[in-house]
Amino acid sequence: MRAVLVVNPKATTTSERSRDVLVRALRSEVDLSVRYTRRRGHATDLAREAAEEGVDLVVSLGGDGTVNEVVNGLMTAEPPTFRTGPTPAERLPALATVPGGSTNVFARALGLPREWPDGTSMILEGLRLGRSRTIGLGRADDRYFTFCAGFGLDAAVIRRVEQARKRGRVSTPALYFRSTAAQYFLGGGRRHPTITLEQPGETAEAELATVIIQNTAPWTYLGDREINPNPEASFDLGLDVLAMRQLKVASTTRTVTQFFSREPDPHGKQVLRLHDLAEFTLLSARPQAFQLDGDYLGEREKVRFTSVPAALRVIC
Repeated sequence: MRAVLVVNPKATTTSERSRDVLVRALRSEVDLSVRYTRRRGHATDLAREAAEEGVDLVVSLGGDGTVNEVVNGLMTAEPPTFRTGPTPAERLPALATVPGGSTNVFARALGLPREWPDGTSMILEGLRLGRSRTIGLGRADDRYFTFCAGFGLDAAVIRRVEQARKRGRVSTPALYFRSTAAQYFLGGGRRHPTITLEQPGETAEAELATVIIQNTAPWTYLGDREINPNPEASFDLGLDVLAMRQLKVASTTRTVTQFFSREPDPHGKQVLRLHDLAEFTLLSARPQAFQLDGDYLGEREKVRFTSVPAALRVIC
């Protein structure tokens, strides 16, 4: 089996020594080449090149941002003609994800352990046993995502966190909490909701303040604790949505508290939840912060979301 390991050398939980251990372990099972990212977006190019070379497996080492780039490279590749199969997913290389970031939501949603040595052991076992599954993805306009997207408040929080990390701050739950509080109370715009959600054949939902989209559950983790705005979201179904109509202090606090419940069921008159959607569009009268898989992607006034079922094979 031919494989390519795409490495983000800035992955927060690995070192050069640990990467060498990983490479030796993978080479015990596959014919491996190693390629390092040099800039944001480079993992997309490396994964696309690997798929078009006809490799059988692409392994990512990094956080959720690296995974997102690798997935986009795979999904936009043109596999060689000798790669055949009844579905697009079977014509593409499989994906294995070694957790190397601070949170690793995608890998953990697949059932992999949080730490990279344990995750690597499970991947090697999956390769030996031929254990894989096919998952659906989400797509926002022309970009794919694996587990979540955000339009509004949560994306603006991620923007603040990324700015803090550029100043040398370490990504921790405390940093996210402070960034959330600062964005909520100082960010502006929460008093006049301007987002509209449109579905084909359905009445539009207008005057929404912020929107969370999930392709699986959980949405994220706080340490070992799952955070689940949409607990029924699944790789095997369409997209789930939780939107808040207002961001008043009392209702927002109540809804966020429901996210943290061990049996979450967010509800209330300020909450809109939609399950298993094939497609929808978000529009806003003013630009909104926008994120995919925890990466801030700027501001948008319109994004079209679609579910892409049975899109990718993953080693699990």
